Amino acid sequence: MVAVACAEDVHVLEAVSDAREMANFVLIGDEAGIRKAAQEAGANISGMEIVHEPEPTLACAHAVSLVSQGKAEALMKGLVDTSIIMKAVLSKEAGMRTDRKLSHLAVFELPTYHKLLFVTDAAINIAPDLAEKKEIVQNAVEAVNNLGITSPKVAILAAKEKADPKMPVTMDAAELATMHANGGISGCILDGPLALDNAVSRESAEIKGIKSPVAGDADILMCPNIESGNILYKSLAFLAGGKNGGVVLGAKKPVILTSRADSAESKLISIILGILAGRSIA
Repeated sequence: MVAVACAEDVHVLEAVSDAREMANFVLIGDEAGIRKAAQEAGANISGMEIVHEPEPTLACAHAVSLVSQGKAEALMKGLVDTSIIMKAVLSKEAGMRTDRKLSHLAVFELPTYHKLLFVTDAAINIAPDLAEKKEIVQNAVEAVNNLGITSPKVAILAAKEKADPKMPVTMDAAELATMHANGGISGCILDGPLALDNAVSRESAEIKGIKSPVAGDADILMCPNIESGNILYKSLAFLAGGKNGGVVLGAKKPVILTSRADSAESKLISIILGILAGRSIA
């Protein structure tokens, strides 16, 4: 069961309709708005439970409570601001928090890349420190492992390929690589610092003389802060034409988090990502 908060969204309901063979859904929000949006989308919501709660904060709280009580296996954001639903998730009373760091994972299918590409963190952590970066990487690795991708290659991104005290991001990247080498980060192949071109282009890495098992073949791109992550995410989506989806990891259950401007296809991919990749990430 997936609990959809503020479900009166055309693209959300279109995605829910397309995913009805994969999961059951409970739709929480303004019932008249939900039925109107479903009709506009041509979405089949017959048989789905609708909980009438028109106030967004209360709708989010109700959806979160269903998840925290074990009545739903995932939470999905509908037509509501991210800050409202995340406040409900983070509430101590809601019971959604764990000892894990919350982080966002996006997936892209790009016409210019030879496999799925994952990006973290584009939406949750503003300026993570080294310990937080380690948790963000581990969240992403475990989620990608759940998708059947064993030993994903993780590129810790920076603006250059060598550790430089003048650029603290590069020092963090080098430290994460050392942690990985010492067994502190498991389930993946990791290297950093790497610039974006070296992470995704073997030719670029060869020209620069970079020898790395990750160079040109990264599965996961770890961004140093929310600005770089958000810019990369939106560049891949809007300029590179990437099909994409996103999910928040580290809570009791996955939070299927999409932009209100995302397409129905993006929301469907996010549902699939949340159901599959979110297993046991808590």
